[in-house]
Amino acid sequence: MDDVIQVDDKWYVLASTRVDSRTRVLKHGETFALFDHYGDVQHIGLGEQGIYHEGTRYLSRYELDINKRRPLLLNSTVESDDSLMVVDLTTPDLYKGKKCIIAKGTVHIFRSRLLWNGVCYEHIRLFNYNDHCVSFDLGLEVDADYSDIFEVRGVKRDKRGKILPVQTTSQEICLAYKGLDGVSRQSRIRFDRSPDSIRGRRAEFNITLNSREEQNFYITIICEGNSHQENILQYQDALKETGAAISRINQDSGNIFTSNEQFNDWINRSSADLHTLTTFTVYGAYPYAGVPWFSTAFGRDGIITALQYNWLYPEMAKGVLSFLAETQADKLDPAVDAQPGKILHETRQGEMAELGEIPFKRYYGTIDATPLFIMLAGAYYDRTGDRAFIESIWPKLERALEWINTYGDMDGDGYVEYARESDNGLLQQGWKDSDDSIFHRDGTLATAPIALCEVQGYVYRAKKVMAHFAALFGELTCAQKLEDEAEQLKRRFNQDFWCEDIGSYALALDGNKNPCVVKSSNAGHTLFTGIANEEYARRLSETLLSDSLFSGWGIRTIANDGQRYNPMSYHNGSIWPHDNAIIAAGLARYGYKDKAIKILTGLFDASIDLDLHRLPELFCGFKRLSRQEPTLYPVACSPQAWASGAVFMILQSCLGMTFSADKPQIKFHFPQLPDYLERLQITNIRFGSAVVDLAIRRHPNDVSINILRKEGDIDIAVII
Repeated sequence: MDDVIQVDDKWYVLASTRVDSRTRVLKHGETFALFDHYGDVQHIGLGEQGIYHEGTRYLSRYELDINKRRPLLLNSTVESDDSLMVVDLTTPDLYKGKKCIIAKGTVHIFRSRLLWNGVCYEHIRLFNYNDHCVSFDLGLEVDADYSDIFEVRGVKRDKRGKILPVQTTSQEICLAYKGLDGVSRQSRIRFDRSPDSIRGRRAEFNITLNSREEQNFYITIICEGNSHQENILQYQDALKETGAAISRINQDSGNIFTSNEQFNDWINRSSADLHTLTTFTVYGAYPYAGVPWFSTAFGRDGIITALQYNWLYPEMAKGVLSFLAETQADKLDPAVDAQPGKILHETRQGEMAELGEIPFKRYYGTIDATPLFIMLAGAYYDRTGDRAFIESIWPKLERALEWINTYGDMDGDGYVEYARESDNGLLQQGWKDSDDSIFHRDGTLATAPIALCEVQGYVYRAKKVMAHFAALFGELTCAQKLEDEAEQLKRRFNQDFWCEDIGSYALALDGNKNPCVVKSSNAGHTLFTGIANEEYARRLSETLLSDSLFSGWGIRTIANDGQRYNPMSYHNGSIWPHDNAIIAAGLARYGYKDKAIKILTGLFDASIDLDLHRLPELFCGFKRLSRQEPTLYPVACSPQAWASGAVFMILQSCLGMTFSADKPQIKFHFPQLPDYLERLQITNIRFGSAVVDLAIRRHPNDVSINILRKEGDIDIAVII
């Protein structure tokens, strides 16, 4: 599938460009980097490697060489907390004429690198294992193209800014660019010791190492806009700051440890990825969607990630709610699909967004973020009892509800639907936003306005949440009205969307109210929200776990007997971890925890085989075969926030773990664990001023929960 952003002057975010086995990822704040396994940046493959800051690539080449030859790779990884990339290299056979002056594998080259506050810090250590002195040249080639992130993805621009002449000093190379947006951007490559030569974009050190001698170098890459970076640290200080930041977030969040070390690997990587992707904005913690192409705030992605991780780290939900409340649309603006009360789809920085060459500086083309915003507010309150915060955003919640009832219901039929207003916006505005993702049984594309099945479930749950809040604030008449509206929607939905012949809800209703009779994962979201009636939920649970939808690794987006099924497509047959997590949570809600555990097991097995035990944005929907790994989708983001959050949502659902702010109480409803998890410890679960540590053990017929620590006012209840 081509990764296309612009088609006939229209803009689409269909897929993310690949982060393949050659790529290592670092991220901090508004900066992220993609390196190959050597620690270099090269223009190879799809040309996505580089150091990016605020939507622009600040470094497009960064290559280390020994006597102008590439070192040999020994090992490369990113540490388990995602803080540091480490690389082990060695010299190849190096010749002078026909004589080998340095044998391969005799000089060790160690590289470690981290990002902190818009700066990349690198440590290079050389060690000579020869029994004699060696001399060689250590070279570094650098360059910066200052491509906007969308240019890297393939968008062609009629005009660009100006690359400025290279400036050098005895210890620095400065690469600079004057953008059409008036911003002067520069990358300063600073050396802790003067190179023996700097010629343009190349620096060289003449190295002499005695036997068993070690030498250390430090390189700092500073990404700057119109103003200079003031607080440039030493490498060791930046490393300490990184460690302290990780410690702070670990202290504020709950932690999980199990009896299964492979499961722990998945948990630990997922947790580290979530913490890495989280950017601390002025409004609080916000999980950026994914690296490389979605490293920014997305409404839908941020909300779902916060829902997944809410039970362990509710501060994320608060940060997402605060950010989205502040950026809620307040006027009609068809150019960006905005209406009053609507919640943001995405926001972008960078030259092209600033100039309006792309519509995503603040773009609102999403049908589901607004009801999901209300759902997250309800989940956050249940988790924390933070009434003061809910009261502070109450006007924003009311405006979101008003949008649902007016602009969201375009034709007044009681369902929330979408039709693009912006000529350059997204054609499909649910989570499956590929052009061809919403269609009829015969493959014909649905016409707008389109009412997605899962969105009606989100609206149902949003109205239930608002009813609860209204009652909490003493508005009992309003609360009853909202409850009645929710139940009426549920009755109508089960009449209009259920398709008996496929044992599932329709994917959507098109603009003529004709159902899209397609077996899809979207229908599974109706279980998550509770809009499905009991009998249809039972039937749907069987459909979702049938061979046509469940591949063995997870549930496909579209069944393999569907007209547009393609296991290699972005939305029509692939497997998305976050989608599976939502479905598993819904199955558990209706009591089908055995099926939820089956999904958990498929994703867990996939994590064992995947690089760094990291679930990507999606993978292909081919049937699982013995002794075969999941088939990777070649243009998937990795890490991706809601893929990282999947394990936490499913685990909570299997445990039946809920929170009640009214008591306060943590309740376990018929908890279950898979047979490969004998024991589970959940520590540092904070609820107001209370904190608890729990030990959970699986027995032949049930699960026991023991309290290891309980401080403060909190009740633990277990229903077996």
